[in-house]
Amino acid sequence: MNSSVAVIGDVDTVTGFKLGGIKKGYIVNNDEEAENALTELINDKLSIIIITEKIADNIREHVDKKIGSNVLPMIIEIPDKSGSSERESDPMSELIKRVIGVEMIK
Repeated sequence: MNSSVAVIGDVDTVTGFKLGGIKKGYIVNNDEEAENALTELINDKLSIIIITEKIADNIREHVDKKIGSNVLPMIIEIPDKSGSSERESDPMSELIKRVIGVEMIK
């Protein structure tokens, strides 16, 4: 497994991460591009994939199908420049549950 990190997002998000040293970044403009980028990164066996919340929400079914209950790759959803999305579940809690197998209770 490659220990690389990649980002999928809008131009501002990807540019910011590239300036921070992330080498793989995919600027996506629609759901099809986002699904293709995610599939490619999973096939490349990256450890961490950072994706903006809006894009992840738009392709939620594809994200869930691709990662299933696997621990890796770790998909981290971050807000884009417009801020956090309103959500029913907390993506970090879901990530912790998937990685360590225990649900965190507030």
